[in-house]
Amino acid sequence: MRLQRYLTGVAMAALVAGSAVAQTAPGQQAPTAAGTLNPAAEGAPAAAPAAAPQFQMTDGILVTVNDSVITGFDLRQRMLLLIAMTQVQPTNENLPAIQQQALNALIDERLQIQELAKYPDLVVNDEEVDREIASMSQEVGATPEAYLQYLAQGGIRPQTVREQLRTQIGWSQLVGGRFQGRARVSRSAVEAAVRQANEAATKKQYLVGEIYIEAARVGGQQAAMNGATQLVAQMVQGAPFQNVAQQFSSAPSATRGGDAGWIAEGTVQPALQQALDQLAPGQLSRPIPVEGGVYIIYMRDKRDGASASLVSMKQVMVELPETASEADVAAATQRLEGIRGQLTCDNILGRARSEQGLLGADLGEADVQNLAPQFQQVARSSEIGTISSPVRTPLGVHLLAVCGRRVGGTEAPDARVVENQLFRQTLATLGRRYMRDLREDALIEYKN
Repeated sequence: MRLQRYLTGVAMAALVAGSAVAQTAPGQQAPTAAGTLNPAAEGAPAAAPAAAPQFQMTDGILVTVNDSVITGFDLRQRMLLLIAMTQVQPTNENLPAIQQQALNALIDERLQIQELAKYPDLVVNDEEVDREIASMSQEVGATPEAYLQYLAQGGIRPQTVREQLRTQIGWSQLVGGRFQGRARVSRSAVEAAVRQANEAATKKQYLVGEIYIEAARVGGQQAAMNGATQLVAQMVQGAPFQNVAQQFSSAPSATRGGDAGWIAEGTVQPALQQALDQLAPGQLSRPIPVEGGVYIIYMRDKRDGASASLVSMKQVMVELPETASEADVAAATQRLEGIRGQLTCDNILGRARSEQGLLGADLGEADVQNLAPQFQQVARSSEIGTISSPVRTPLGVHLLAVCGRRVGGTEAPDARVVENQLFRQTLATLGRRYMRDLREDALIEYKN
């Protein structure tokens, strides 16, 4: 667990359109790629700021969240922490967005603290916080003392870091304990996900990082586009993609630094698919507007689909030589069509044995590429458990049952891994709903 984005989205309504990214003349289509990122920046420690930025705001109470207050000092501390974690350089254009994002995070944190207070047995001790700080510092190759000193050079009190971590750890434990039962994944859901992964595994694959700016949370589509443009400019100039995604993205992948994993061709919106096709590994996209928001895509890697697609099939056929008359072929086709609706993977062989003139066979599991040409299209396109239309070959007329499909070799998805992924996704969704409900029920007052 790192210092991560809280469960509200980014708020960028105050951003303007200025950007260091090259602009395109009217009437010309902008290239998809904005620039190439340096992968080494993801794991490199941030350079300590020479001096803390100066933010002009009152030191008094800015917001009350039920009976808890957020002061100007609290907000300045959180803005400094946000800047330190993302390495986004503050400018006149992006300071309002940083301020709003920091304020949203503080509001959520106050609500989480109030909810955690209802569970007196859930206490996060100093040792747990120390372990988290040690883990964070280890990731950047520093000692805990040096890491906290780096933050202090940016004007961030160690107590600010400890308080945020304590709340974050406690909230994670609360969500896990409260929703663990509801987040359990059924066997049928795992099987469906494995089947879907197998279906997609023969297609082109893209290893993607994503940042999603939700328009409804930032004051509209234009504000989302402007904010995304600012973030792209900062990342091209060196801000680590992973850190920016953690703090600014509204996508579920934000908690994983924007890591969306391997995505199969044809499973995303057309505008995103176009970007996936055009981006080369290491390139960052320009902002991509979609309905409801704006995406930024980081292409980490690409690969062709798995070479071996293994299919389990059974058949029932009427044997006919290649020289059979059209009338004989039509009669065999009609006979098979008459029983097709009654057949399944379980009964097809028994039905073939029970009727004179029918032959049945279990074709076993085979690589699609090794099947007869007439069978390959059925093997690739038919859904599992379906019976094909009659297929003519030199040997006769066939009905084919597609009874299983999987990827061959090491790329085959592991059911246990898939189950864990689905569990984490479901738990994260329940946690976001929990946070949304707390916000809707809270009395949040902004002071002038």
